[in-house]
Amino acid sequence: MAIAPLLTRTDAVLVGADAITAADVPLLWDGETIAGVRFADQATHLPVEAVGDLGRLLEDLATELGAPLGDLPRPQKQRAVRLLEERGAFTYRKSAETVAEALRVSRFTVYNYLNRDR
Repeated sequence: MAIAPLLTRTDAVLVGADAITAADVPLLWDGETIAGVRFADQATHLPVEAVGDLGRLLEDLATELGAPLGDLPRPQKQRAVRLLEERGAFTYRKSAETVAEALRVSRFTVYNYLNRDR
């Protein structure tokens, strides 16, 4: 395996794509996640699904705001993005795209909403 020296030197292990946690470094091949690198100090992290996932955050937020996220007016969508950021939603891989789809806006609009509050 070509990355074996790297794993040894950094005291890391290779994990399958289905076992990657939020703390792991994904290994991509042709745009697909094929495995992940887990460093020794991160070996005890729970899988992302055990902590909660972005879909659940979006569902909970829609319930909290009282309407499907895509049906919200712009100020409410901006508030939704702010709340999602506070709750760590943007730490997930491809989260901006997922949030944009839920809000029925472009990912650039999501980035603008994020930058607007900074």
